[in-house]
Amino acid sequence: QVQLVESGGGSVQPGGSLRLSCAFSGSIFSGNVMGWYRQAPGKERELVASISSDRQNLYAEPVKGRFTISRDNAKNTLNLQMNSLKPEDTAVYYCNLYLPPPLKLTYWGQGTQVTVSS
Repeated sequence: QVQLVESGGGSVQPGGSLRLSCAFSGSIFSGNVMGWYRQAPGKERELVASISSDRQNLYAEPVKGRFTISRDNAKNTLNLQMNSLKPEDTAVYYCNLYLPPPLKLTYWGQGTQVTVSS
């Protein structure tokens, strides 16, 4: 059974930084894609950034140049470095793991709150 546990959320002033981490356990097969999603109050969950097992990155337009996604397969961790945070970055951030076909499975962490406010 795959488990994902996020940490590192909190409150920060605009312009500040936070680093989110996701520790995952279980059978993580090759070819997987890991990512960070976020959901603000009253809005749908949206992709923030993703990284494949061969480290190809994808970023949502609003976070390009400010956020950096990385993964350490040896330590089974996924990270998201968030710089120059804005109030509109306030949301619950979720770690995600996608296992491609033939498994075609998706796993989610429990979420961690990020609040950007002065």
